[in-house]
Amino acid sequence: MAGNVDALFIFLLIVTGLMTLLIFCTLIYFAARYRARPGVLAEQIEGSIPLEITWSIIPLGVFMMIFLWGAVVYFKERTPPRDATEVYVVAKQWMWKLEHAEGQREINELHVPVGRDVKLIMTSQDVIHSFYIPAFRIKQDVLPGRYTIEWFHPTKPGTYHLFCAEYCGTMHSGMIGDIVVMEPAQYEAWMSGTPSGPLSVAGEKIFAELGCSTCHRSDTQGRGPNLLGVFGRPVQLEDGRTVTADENYIRESILDPGAKVVAGFKPVMPTFQGLVSEEQVNALVAYVKSLSQPVNQPGVKAAPGQVLLPKNPPGGNQVQ
Repeated sequence: MAGNVDALFIFLLIVTGLMTLLIFCTLIYFAARYRARPGVLAEQIEGSIPLEITWSIIPLGVFMMIFLWGAVVYFKERTPPRDATEVYVVAKQWMWKLEHAEGQREINELHVPVGRDVKLIMTSQDVIHSFYIPAFRIKQDVLPGRYTIEWFHPTKPGTYHLFCAEYCGTMHSGMIGDIVVMEPAQYEAWMSGTPSGPLSVAGEKIFAELGCSTCHRSDTQGRGPNLLGVFGRPVQLEDGRTVTADENYIRESILDPGAKVVAGFKPVMPTFQGLVSEEQVNALVAYVKSLSQPVNQPGVKAAPGQVLLPKNPPGGNQVQ
């Protein structure tokens, strides 16, 4: 994305530079050509409709091109690929805590392989932060109480600076880190050096410890909706609305279950706000997402305790 952002930025510099030069040259010419001179009376110059139309249409065309170009770049930056490698990010004063879907944890450093899409699922533990990687030309605010998404596709191995670009307190300037882009073989070796379990498995354990499995059952006896295959699907709510079960929906359902109650169920689920940490919420979200991974998706293998489903699981695709 850096090339597209740079090209648009350079185009804006060229257009504004040329317009500035044109305006100043015109001002200098008019100041000299129509300056006050002894014995020369001022001449009234009438407007020109063709001139008015010309200098209205041409800037409009230039601005529309800038708008369309910027819109293409924006939507590309805001639409992560479906098969991107996922990393959960928790920002806090004054550090970045990162956890890979495979379970590896890092602080103020993120290791990623070159040539692979990486999707960051980010939230803040306290105030507003901003995840900024200048070399990748991407920046995204990280907010408390919800997830924001950012993604990138590293093309060159190396170490790149990570900054917080939102003033977040007295140590804001020290909230820095590194993005380490590695060759695939080096990355696999690094991943194997920290034998921790997948994040979804940790989420399954938390799910059982909190007693969630007593209500969210795979049969019809549960007091809560069946979670198998729910992620990414439309969910019908009690008030008639339909929402998509994305990361933010699952997160809200854990911390504020009464906000969006699924049709056919009562608001009996207790809130876990203050009872689970941000890292535990991330693990629970990863676990619910793992219940919807298609069995025939290329490259998808079941982790210990993970359930792989067909692409179109029958029924039971709602979550409270």
